[in-house]
Amino acid sequence: MNAQTIEWLLQGEAWVEYRTRVDLLGQKEKGLKVLAARDAMLADPKIKALLTELADWPGEVLNSHRSASQPFHKLEFIADIGLNISDAPVKKIVKKVMAHQSKQGPFQLPTNVPTHFGGSGEDEWAWALCDAPVILASLIQMGMGEDARVKTAAEYLDGLVRDNGWPCAVSPELGKFRGPGRKDDPCPYATLVMLQVLARVPGLRDGKSARIGVETLLSLWEKSKEQHPYMFYMGTDFRKLKAPLFWYDILHVLDILSLFDFARKDKRFKEMVNVMESKADADGRFTPESIWTVWKEWDFGQKKIPSRGLTFYAQRILSRVN
Repeated sequence: MNAQTIEWLLQGEAWVEYRTRVDLLGQKEKGLKVLAARDAMLADPKIKALLTELADWPGEVLNSHRSASQPFHKLEFIADIGLNISDAPVKKIVKKVMAHQSKQGPFQLPTNVPTHFGGSGEDEWAWALCDAPVILASLIQMGMGEDARVKTAAEYLDGLVRDNGWPCAVSPELGKFRGPGRKDDPCPYATLVMLQVLARVPGLRDGKSARIGVETLLSLWEKSKEQHPYMFYMGTDFRKLKAPLFWYDILHVLDILSLFDFARKDKRFKEMVNVMESKADADGRFTPESIWTVWKEWDFGQKKIPSRGLTFYAQRILSRVN
């Protein structure tokens, strides 16, 4: 990445400047420029709006895990950009998130699964493998990794792995509900977000489960024309660059896989990186190819010009690779 692109990123929104200084330039958290960028991030009206919304956790009853308006995705975003329990609003949010822990360990959300899908049709606190790992990874990033409740949740979810990755699994409250796939298939998204957890737990990062999960996703890439478990495709839409990193797409998969040393050495991972890299302009800038409409006020919420936010995500992956 050239100096011009770095300078361009530093002129972006405060969160982009902050993460660029820390993740791409390797500047120390206590450096004056880093502290100034972080303060500016906390003062940003869009960040303050997210914190205000999350203060009302858990918000409305969960309807679609894919929806970019879901509070657990917004929690994921603020954790990824570096907000943590040392920030007073975040500490209050984390307390609310952890107030509902299941008997199994994972943290719960208010959920309603209709009876024809195998649920009770009533609002109830529950968890699924397409939300619990996202919440757990966020808590770890926010500074709760040593908390006994977090460790219990991580151990339980890690134990659900099978020989081919993580299945579509839900808490007992949701009955026989599962997604549209064969029960022996892995759920690609559940596997992806479980890797998001394991990458941040030192004792699990290089373990058997992590290697199974990484192999599952790389194998699905290799056989993307034939295998589409639970209707998760790695086709044209999957390959479109999109931010923030919420669902099952090439940038999110690369971002999480790039956290594992052994994944970065795999030729299939390098193939995915090449696909992403081919979309950069001559200056190493990336333009969104798909957007989350509820994030249209952000610089990655358009498809006309290069986005500093999207470019940061792509360059962070490349910096890990290099």
